[in-house]
Amino acid sequence: MNAALQATALRWRAQARPAVMVAVVAHRGSVPRERGTRMLVAADEVAGTIGGGHLEMNAIAEARALLARGGTGDGAAVEQTIALGPTLGQCCGGVLTLRWSLLACEDPAAWPLPPPRFTLQLYGAGHVGRAIVRLLEGIDCRVQWIDERESEFPPAALPPHIERVCVEPVAAEVHLAPPGAFYLVLTHSHDLDLAITEAVLRRGDFGWLGLIGSRTKRARFVHRFDARSVDPAAIARLNCPIGVPGIAGKEPEVIAVAVVAQMLLAR
Repeated sequence: MNAALQATALRWRAQARPAVMVAVVAHRGSVPRERGTRMLVAADEVAGTIGGGHLEMNAIAEARALLARGGTGDGAAVEQTIALGPTLGQCCGGVLTLRWSLLACEDPAAWPLPPPRFTLQLYGAGHVGRAIVRLLEGIDCRVQWIDERESEFPPAALPPHIERVCVEPVAAEVHLAPPGAFYLVLTHSHDLDLAITEAVLRRGDFGWLGLIGSRTKRARFVHRFDARSVDPAAIARLNCPIGVPGIAGKEPEVIAVAVVAQMLLAR
């Protein structure tokens, strides 16, 4: 369960939209999703997933049957323990317990959120930055999306775990991130990229640092960092070019997939 699903649940509750929460409350062995996973089911929409397949299809059908009945009468939740192999013929082979409850009887604000996979400062709201943010909307992470140009941010609302930061000078934001934070630098200016990257390298306690650009750009930047006595051990940890090796393509969406995969591996 991530922050985006929690936000959806809060919105549906505020709208008094009839819906059922389906939650994995226990699991054992090989299962599609673990304890704490949630899904929302309305008559005409599903938000989130408990793993797909036959399990999820049956869970949605049960949720809509519960909606049609108006709940259990006393508002109590319904639980069922399912052995995936014998019951559904799924090859996972594990056992899990599902709980169905009316969203009206839930308090989404109290749902525990998993720890973020990473905390990221993302510098640059251009095409690649926007493509990366679209992928990160569904991932448990915390993102500060930073650019000095307000006009570059898309007008659409973002999920609560992604924060727009329009500020100048942007490099000053580097020192506000927690220790171990990830940094991704892909601004519209090489001089700005240089200033931000140098600030991260001098800080030194970053969990991961990515800089968009070619091997030539990296060599030029490293030459400048060496001349400015930046720690060589920190420079060695700089990822430039960015992205998982072997994924070819310069389209923003392709770069975004490769970079998000790289950050997940680094985590």
